[in-house]
Amino acid sequence: GGTSQVLDLAAKQLEVTVLALGVAILLALPIGLVLGHYGRGEFLAVSAGNAGRAIPELALIALMAAAIGVGLVNLVVALAILGIPPILTNAYVGIKQVDRASVEAARGMGMRPWQRLWRVEIPLAVPVIMAGVRVAVVINIGITAIAAYIGAGGLGTLISRGISQTDQRQLVAGALAVSLLAIVADYALLWMQRRLTPAGVRA
Repeated sequence: GGTSQVLDLAAKQLEVTVLALGVAILLALPIGLVLGHYGRGEFLAVSAGNAGRAIPELALIALMAAAIGVGLVNLVVALAILGIPPILTNAYVGIKQVDRASVEAARGMGMRPWQRLWRVEIPLAVPVIMAGVRVAVVINIGITAIAAYIGAGGLGTLISRGISQTDQRQLVAGALAVSLLAIVADYALLWMQRRLTPAGVRA
C-alpha cells in the first residue's frame, strides 16, 4: 500500500543519511577537535565552512552520477562531502570557544592534553559541535530528496513522480514525509545533545 511504500522509501533515505553522517563525522570531527584544541588551523576551518556553503549540492551529486554512476556508495560519498564542512567548522569553533579558565584549571589538576580535550573541552563544546551535526543531517536529508531526480531513490522519488505524473497526492506525501523525517532527525539529535551536555552547561 501507499503507507508501506512511504516507509520503505523513508527507511532507504534514513540508511543513506546515517551512513553519510557517519563518514562525515569520522573524517571531520577529529580534525576539528584537534585544531580547536591547539588553536590552529582557523583558515582551514573557516575555508571548509565557506566551501560547504559554496558547493552546489545537486551539481556535485549529478557530476558524481555522470562520472561513476548512481549507487548507494556514490551517494553516501557525495553527501558525506557536503556534511563535512559544518561538522568540521563547528567542532573547531566549539573547542576554541571553551572558557580558558576551565582548561587552565584542568591543567593545574595535572590533566594531560588528551584528558583536557576529552573530559573538559568536548563536554563544554557539545552544544556547538552538535549544532554542526544537526545542520549536516538536515542538509543531507534535503539533498537526498533532490537526488531522486538522478535516480538516487528515497522519499524524493515521491516528489519527482508527483511532478512528472502531475499527481498531487504523491507530491504532497513526499514533501510531508521529507519534512517530517528532517524534523524527527533534528529533534533526536537535539535530545542527544541535551543528554551529552553537562548539567551545569545546560542550566
